[in-house]
Amino acid sequence: MKKILSGALLVLLVVFVFRYCENRNAERDRLEESSQLIQQQIKNVGKLVVTEGTFSQVFTYKDSRKFYLDVLSARKKALIVVNTKATVAYDLSKLEVEVDEKNKTVIITHIPKEEISIYPDIQYYDVTQDYLNQFEAEDYNLIKKRITRSIRKKVENSPLKTNAKNRLISELQKIYILTNTLGWTLKYNNEAIKDPQEMERIKL
Repeated sequence: MKKILSGALLVLLVVFVFRYCENRNAERDRLEESSQLIQQQIKNVGKLVVTEGTFSQVFTYKDSRKFYLDVLSARKKALIVVNTKATVAYDLSKLEVEVDEKNKTVIITHIPKEEISIYPDIQYYDVTQDYLNQFEAEDYNLIKKRITRSIRKKVENSPLKTNAKNRLISELQKIYILTNTLGWTLKYNNEAIKDPQEMERIKL
């Protein structure tokens, strides 16, 4: 009788150990599968998010120089029409993320800053210049710098940056949705993201 009981206990112990190992392996497989899905989603997000806008502006450029003890002056001026394409981009290939499989946590450690690019199409009209004060390469370079600076300020104060950030947040929310679905935690700045709307308050 004791042998039968001992045998039965041994069989139960073997079955328990087998089931335990089987469950551990299944859990490990699910963890690896979840980790691969998350890493694939992060890879899919890692693209260039670009928002484009156009700006038009008219400038007047004037320059006057004095000669011969300020008795004579030489002037030049031009009417400048500028049509500019501007882009605000986030290069999400520079997004830095850590995947902590042990604690089922995805940590966003770095979100790239926006990159503003300006492509001005400059047209000159009503160009007048005196013989002693003519347009040179230095003038055109100065005009382009001033125009670019002016357009950049317009971009900074336009909805273009807001629209670009909204697209960025939309991409990052994809990571949150997947991690939340799989029972993982998404963190940024050491704080857990508890709902997609929290990501809209991220300061970049």
